[in-house]
Amino acid sequence: MAKEVYSQMMKELGEGKYVFTGELEPEKAGNVDAPIKAAKEMMGLVCACNVTDNPQSFAYVSSLAAAYKIQLETGMECVYQLRCSDRNRMALLSDVLGAGTLGLKSILALAGDHVALGDTPDAKPVFDLDSTTLIHMIRKIVDEGKDLGGNEIEDPPKLNVGGAAAPGAAHLPSEVAKVKRKIKVGVDYIQTQVVYYQDVLDKFFKELGPTDVPILVGIYPAKSFGSADFFDKYVAGVDVPPDYLVAMKETKAIKDKEKKREEVDRINLEFFTDFLEHLKGTPAAGCHMMAVGYPRIVGPLKKVMD
Repeated sequence: MAKEVYSQMMKELGEGKYVFTGELEPEKAGNVDAPIKAAKEMMGLVCACNVTDNPQSFAYVSSLAAAYKIQLETGMECVYQLRCSDRNRMALLSDVLGAGTLGLKSILALAGDHVALGDTPDAKPVFDLDSTTLIHMIRKIVDEGKDLGGNEIEDPPKLNVGGAAAPGAAHLPSEVAKVKRKIKVGVDYIQTQVVYYQDVLDKFFKELGPTDVPILVGIYPAKSFGSADFFDKYVAGVDVPPDYLVAMKETKAIKDKEKKREEVDRINLEFFTDFLEHLKGTPAAGCHMMAVGYPRIVGPLKKVMD
């Protein structure tokens, strides 16, 4: 567990509670009205929400600004996602200090997708640091009050730092080695990429072995066939089960909007109930529900774990 606890999420993990977190995605807009609405719907169901940072390299509202405003207006604790693909170490340092100044208490350090995958492919990728070095930098800032160059930081921010893992990675031993490096440099918690298959999750935990660092397993209940299909085709390390895709695709033929909503909910509840029941028997410390734009499913899914 973390040396120091700054976020509510880490407090609950330290108390041995089974933690549920959600995910909010700012849009290409001049406001964060949609994620604010979603955060309000998830209040009391999750203890914190990730705020994505240019997911799949689509240029959206700044995660730092969005996380601050969502937390300010709703009271939902926000996990600020920070990726290396767009920033050098100077910009990353500035954003970490900015997060502390704005009262955020948790950062999820990510490498980020290559910019060529998104809607601004002519942008120059950075990757000055990788995600492990970013975690090390944040630890150094928080614990020592120094940056990577050894420069002193006055009144350093108090933040918990998380890292990511991809249980479905093509070469699992290499992925687990990366996770172990993140643990070695002092990550406070791990959130996994989306997992659909129970055996994939079991292999990941077996390969990783025992660890004191809490792991939150990611699931992605899709709000539409298009969302599920996009994940299957374009998100690295994630394979969406064919039967789930077929069932979601069949909902496209339903004309009545309310009946379509009910069927989408039924499919997700049916599919994820078995997975969540299995999750209870794993070393997972919680579940990260990436129900972006689909907050109404969080409550019913959480009941499965009661």
